[in-house]
Amino acid sequence: MNYAVKGGQLGKQKTGCLILGYFENSNLAPSAEAIDLLTNQFISSLIKRDKLKGKAGELLLLEHVPTISAERILLIGLGDKDNLSDREFNKSLKSVLEALSKSRASNAISTLAELEIKTRDAHWVARQTVVTNEAINYQPGEMKSKADSKPICTSITLFAENKALQAAIKTGISEGKAIASGIQLARKVSDLPGNICTPTYLAEQAITLGKQHKKLKVTILEEKEMEKLGMGALLSVSRGSREPAKLITMEYKGGSAKVQPIVLVGKGLTFDAGGISLKPGAGMDEMKYDMCGGASVLGTLSAIAEMQLPINVVGIIPSSENLPDGDASKPGDIVTSMSGLTIEVLNTDAEGRLILCDALTYAERFNPKTIIDIATLTGAVIIALGRHPSGLMGNDDELCAELTLAGEKAGDRLWRLPLWDEYQEQLKSNFADLANIGGRDGGTITAGCFLSRFTEKQNWAHIDIAGTAWKSGHNKGATGRPVSLLTQFIIDRANG
Repeated sequence: MNYAVKGGQLGKQKTGCLILGYFENSNLAPSAEAIDLLTNQFISSLIKRDKLKGKAGELLLLEHVPTISAERILLIGLGDKDNLSDREFNKSLKSVLEALSKSRASNAISTLAELEIKTRDAHWVARQTVVTNEAINYQPGEMKSKADSKPICTSITLFAENKALQAAIKTGISEGKAIASGIQLARKVSDLPGNICTPTYLAEQAITLGKQHKKLKVTILEEKEMEKLGMGALLSVSRGSREPAKLITMEYKGGSAKVQPIVLVGKGLTFDAGGISLKPGAGMDEMKYDMCGGASVLGTLSAIAEMQLPINVVGIIPSSENLPDGDASKPGDIVTSMSGLTIEVLNTDAEGRLILCDALTYAERFNPKTIIDIATLTGAVIIALGRHPSGLMGNDDELCAELTLAGEKAGDRLWRLPLWDEYQEQLKSNFADLANIGGRDGGTITAGCFLSRFTEKQNWAHIDIAGTAWKSGHNKGATGRPVSLLTQFIIDRANG
């Protein structure tokens, strides 16, 4: 898809579709009002005739509008003019871009960058337009023998008269393309089946990404090297698989060598059958998505490398499979982590925290400013929060507030859960330093508590994306979350 920005006389713009906005009480957005005057109140008369309310997401497609060069007009409701929020705008934007993708227009001009949105600007609108449109047009059928049909619309131009506005839109488009590309990379590797996307395949994708960007250095640790480092927790998970585990490290050096990096650690379980604590068969195919945390790190590094942000970021992806086998870990086994802490494995299906804890300890060697881990860690987070926000925990209020704000900007929301000392009691073991599960009560929180034991000296946050990383049912597929959130967080840090 091509994206551009331009000005000029709107009524004379030749395009397959002109996107205009209108509000409640028949209030037209500025460009819609201008076109309405040119067409002798053609638009406003149809709004009144059809008694349109102007609610966010309401649509009206107009064909053969007189006196203008556009082939058709797509009107989008925007809600209350005086209270247009980013959330309402995103709802309307998704609605209009979905309609555009199904229309017969080969190209379109959008005037929505002119809107006054609370706490947002034209740069943000342009970025959201690109990211949302690319998400709508993403096609997961890479393994199909016949490719899905491509969308007819191949070009969207954002209209603005003001030169400063045009410059902001151009920057927003550039950022949007980088973020959308990162999201698509994360979705692509996540949607691939476990027989294709193995730990080795995931490592190969990181190596390919490293070859594309000079500032990105990629290192892959093999199992023998992990064994020398004492990563007994991570390696206990891979014992049941014939696929060797990989520890993928991507170092993006965009800032001064003296500046401490942000370290992102993403869970990369390319398939999780639960090990000896075998999962139920129904829906097990979706356990290919247990590497979405790792995929989001891969996508985020892709986005920031493409934008060439002036900041240092390290991405670490511990990757393995978790399968039952004669050599697989058993409930009750005790393993020694890289940190030296011993762990009683009461449930082999609580494996994500085992590979993450060693990766979090490994992250210390990069002298991080901040560590953020991302994982499809617990089904309990879906019970607690549903599938709208991701769960957030951390040991620093300022960091958690930064991440929450970044999620609001990106439309990729978080909700913070407590990490009180009382929950740590649930991880006590009679035989080891701690157990890998704490029972049914507060399962998401006790998983976060487990990880906190390996980050006590670090500025750290944990994001549980088990409810947001993919969708089930008819629209089954990866979402690419939280690439946009993480990228926004890093942009904010780079600009700060």
